[in-house]
Amino acid sequence: MDTPSPNDHNDGRQRYRAWHRGTREADYMVGGFFDRYHAEWSDADRAWFDRLLACEDVDIMAWAMKMAPVPPEFDGPQMAAMQKLDYIEIPGT
Repeated sequence: MDTPSPNDHNDGRQRYRAWHRGTREADYMVGGFFDRYHAEWSDADRAWFDRLLACEDVDIMAWAMKMAPVPPEFDGPQMAAMQKLDYIEIPGT
């Protein structure tokens, strides 16, 4: 029997929050980003994502689409990965 990782509970909570943002567009962007990258995250990356999840969808989407400057606390490799937008999969397309 596999022993659960200490991050399993946090992953479930982050996955839920990532995929239940309030708009379908934000769900695909934030949830898709989580699904693509979370398995390789360090504890610091998970903390960054927790802070990001506390932000408004409109801000996250503007930063990811390079429509607004990224605040220094979110700027870095994870935001650069989010800005690629290559992780978004829209069902039925």
